[in-house]
Parts: sequence; structure tokens; C-alpha cells
Amino acid sequence: MLRYLAIAGTTAATLMAAPLAEAQESNISLLSGPFGTGTYVLSSAAEQIVSSQSETVRLTASETPGLVYNAKRMNKSPEMKENNIMAFTTGVDYLARTGQGPFDEKLPGTQLIGNYLLGSVWLATFDPDIRTIADLEGKTIALGRPPQILWTIEPMQLLETGLGAAETMTIERLGTKQAAQALLNGSVDAAIIGGYADPISGTFKPSPQTVELMASGKQLYHIPWGKKAVQNVIDSGGAMSHLVVPAGAVDGLDQDLESFFDAIAWVAYPEFDEEAAYEITRLIIENVGSFGEYHALGQLMSPESLASGWSVEDIHPGALRAYREAGVIE
Repeated sequence: MLRYLAIAGTTAATLMAAPLAEAQESNISLLSGPFGTGTYVLSSAAEQIVSSQSETVRLTASETPGLVYNAKRMNKSPEMKENNIMAFTTGVDYLARTGQGPFDEKLPGTQLIGNYLLGSVWLATFDPDIRTIADLEGKTIALGRPPQILWTIEPMQLLETGLGAAETMTIERLGTKQAAQALLNGSVDAAIIGGYADPISGTFKPSPQTVELMASGKQLYHIPWGKKAVQNVIDSGGAMSHLVVPAGAVDGLDQDLESFFDAIAWVAYPEFDEEAAYEITRLIIENVGSFGEYHALGQLMSPESLASGWSVEDIHPGALRAYREAGVIE
């Protein structure tokens, strides 16, 4: 009888403990980006890393049409903010907060969980007589598609607000691949190029259309935005950060180039659970070297680059605690 009671008591205790253990696990969703993109692959990597190592968080990444969709979806269903994070950029966040296109209303700002890419672009030409923005007066340049933040909207901010030069040239918004092809066939004088950087190590990986231009056999000349132009945009409220692309990072770059970067990141809204933010960020920091196994761009991730370009007040409190524990932020 005593043995039966002991077994029954143990069974009851086990049954009581099981629901408590399950209740402690948080199911978190990550809105990523279109299938096949670096965002999609690296977000899937984050899912595998966090879910396989955490005892308290189950992270599930899902494909989405893009980063603008992510913000609109989250704000259409505010309850999602409590248990969802999303792929975003500081540039898109700026447009959302200010209600500029492609957003038709002002949306709340987001907070950093961790950067996974830092994008940087600038203009390039095959014409040796074009070495500065001023040399493009009366010329034609090609940018990305109109909605593209990094490849069109931020370069336009630099040309308009940073340099006051947009009206001195003809600007065609063709798309990234199309811009490169236009430069190759001579229908434009300069085109937008660039890629992704780790500002800590100085490592840079050019985008596919930049590689195409470098492989053309023609001498490519790089046109810097200049530190002052970037600062003018920052002072106007723009969300870009200074970046120096080191000489030799891409073909034809024979001296350091003053450019900018847009932090491409996983973010959350302030409503997101602090403990979940801490756990996800902690595991991303601890396993940052593993992301390169999933995608070549993951090789640009480092503990320091995870928080580059963000002020302390714009980092989610849970993530900030993880960065401070790891010594990334004081």
C-alpha cells in the first residue's frame, strides 16, 4: 500500500511538473523575407541555432514577401508584437516611423535584436574622367527599383539631402541587375554598385551585379559619397551610418572609400518579451561564427557587428542585456 502511494505520488508530481515545464517554453515566430534571399537563409539558420540550443525558446522562421510587408503585417495585428520578431533595416524603419513611401502612415519604431547584414552602395563608372559626384553633372546614372531602400531610396537621400546634386543629373531607376547592364552597354554614365560589409574586420563581399561589372574586363572607377554627405543625411534624421570601404575591398578601389551602411537586422517592437529577446540574442552572439556555414554572407557576422549602427536606447532591453554580458556593449 505504501509502495502504491509512493508510485502514485511520484506519478502525480510528474504530471504536475510537465505542464509547468511546457509553460516555460516560448514559441517565437521570425518573419524573414522571400525564399532564396540571404535574409531567408540566415533567418532559417537563426531558427536552427536557437531552437536546437535553447531550453526556453522555440524559434520558427517563415518566408514573407519582404521587409515592408513584415512591418505592415505586425502593425495590422498588434498582438503579434508580443511573440514575433522580424527582418528589417534601419532605413526601412526610418521610412516607417516618418510615414514615407512605401508606408502610408507613421508606424512605431523597432528595437534591435541583432544585425545579420550591413549593406553599403555607391556609384561606379567606366569613364576615367568621372571621379566625383560633381563630375556627374549633365550625366545619366542608374539606380535600383524605386521601392528599394538600399539601392535607390538611400542613394537618393545622399544625392538630394547629402549633396544637393540630384537635379544636376538624369536619374534612372532600373533595378540592380538592369543598372549594371545599362553601364555595361554604355546607356548610362554611372550605376549603383556595392554589397555587404563587416565594419569591424573591414571584410567586404560584393553583390552579384557588382561582381558582374568587375568581371567585365573593363577598369571600374568608384565614386565616393563623402563623409560630409553621409553626415548631412544623418543630421536630417536619416538612419544610415558612416562606413569606410577599405582600398582593395573590390576591384579598382585603390583608396579607402567614404560610404555608408544600412543595418539589416532582426528587430522587435517594445512589446516583445524581454526574456525571449535575451535568450535569442545570447545564442546568436555565442554562435555567430556558425552563420557562415549556412550562407557566405554569414561570414561577415561578428559579435561586434551584431550591434553596429544602433544607439543603446534603440536596442531591445533583453538584447542589450545579452550584449553587455558578452562585453560587446559597455
